[in-house]
Amino acid sequence: MTTGGWITMILSVGFVVGLFTWCITKVLFGGPPADKMHSLDGIDTQD
Repeated sequence: MTTGGWITMILSVGFVVGLFTWCITKVLFGGPPADKMHSLDGIDTQD
């Protein structure tokens, strides 16, 4: 494989691993759920 191929592979694999790590970190160590979450119960359809 050429040098350009190695650089492209390392950058792309590194990006995917970094994104995966960031997502797992946000899920496991994220803050408490927001109090501003809405549900369908609060919608008045005027029926």
